[in-house]
Amino acid sequence: MAAGTRVVVIGGGFAGVMAANRLTQRDDVAVTMVNPRPDFVIRLRLHHVVAGVHDAVAPYRQVLAEGVRLVQDTVTAVDAAQRRVTLLGGGTLGYDYLVYAAGSASAEPRVPGAAEFAHPMATLEAARRLRAILDDRPPATPVTVVGAGPTGIETAAELAERGHRVSLVCGDALGAYLHPTARRAAARSLTRIGVDVLAGPGTEVTEVTRDAVRLEDGRTLPSAITVWTAGFGVPDLATRSGLRTDAIGRLITDETLTSVDDERIVAAGDSAAPSGVPYRMSAYTAICLGAHAADTVLRRIAGTTCEPASVFFGAMCVGLGSHAGIYQLAGRDDIANRMFVGGRLGARLKALTYRFAVGHLTREARRPGSHRWLGNNSRRRLLQAQPGPGPAAAERPA
Repeated sequence: MAAGTRVVVIGGGFAGVMAANRLTQRDDVAVTMVNPRPDFVIRLRLHHVVAGVHDAVAPYRQVLAEGVRLVQDTVTAVDAAQRRVTLLGGGTLGYDYLVYAAGSASAEPRVPGAAEFAHPMATLEAARRLRAILDDRPPATPVTVVGAGPTGIETAAELAERGHRVSLVCGDALGAYLHPTARRAAARSLTRIGVDVLAGPGTEVTEVTRDAVRLEDGRTLPSAITVWTAGFGVPDLATRSGLRTDAIGRLITDETLTSVDDERIVAAGDSAAPSGVPYRMSAYTAICLGAHAADTVLRRIAGTTCEPASVFFGAMCVGLGSHAGIYQLAGRDDIANRMFVGGRLGARLKALTYRFAVGHLTREARRPGSHRWLGNNSRRRLLQAQPGPGPAAAERPA
């Protein structure tokens, strides 16, 4: 490859920033990152935006290497044949390699009334709008949070601590990833700070109105403000661009994170589906996959063999307000076990995750190539257990 290799990174989240930073290891690589916002969004803190305790943004110059060119715009199309992307603001950017790290957002809710009356919070703009709505209402206003994943749990806890009357509608189990022992501890902590936890059969939401939420078991909950954290979606950019995606639009790659359609396109983060079997969503996952995507590009430039990605998940942490948290440990199969840390120590560990997540990016910006992580030998077994023709090729020739 001739000097002056152009790499365009789509998306400025954890995966995109890590990939862009790591690519600056080579002086002959020109890295351009395209992102619609001027600041880095700390997505794992959006519940703090809703609660009014943190703005969840950092200047890009804090987390982005000096050698990365930042273009504030939105990519509307990828032309793989011509190796260029089209920008919403006009014009195109050519590339030799493309890192697709378009991220994720909440899916359009299909429950009647949810799109009209429920408030999403999966983006910075949505979280800020919800904060303004909460500020205009008295604390006693009934709030219903729908969805009991980490975002829903953390949002419910933060709002309850600040005096809101909060119901958390789980639809099934509270914190489905958690081990039952940790789940019971989380439920006790939430109840202690005033969250009404509705979990188990019959707690699926069947309708949202302007002032109520109706459940499958017939109950009607008063809800002046309904917060919708259930569901997951990704931008349809890859699908619209004619690249192969899974059912919800994640770019399908092989295990090196290379698109199955084009070896010049590499994906990372929530918008990637290696072998059609995505990794668990988290900031840590995005960081590690962003680093590996950059390594794949650098190996192709160098003419060496690309390696399959491998990320070990040892734990998952959920905040339960400012004074409690659950740090759930897991095995190499990414299944939670009985071991967890709760209470105040769990809260301290959760606070450390915010610092470490941004710290991984700033360290890579200063010392490109320095990020290290543990691999996971259970990935191959997971892929072999999947129905269908089997995983995409783990390696491709450089």
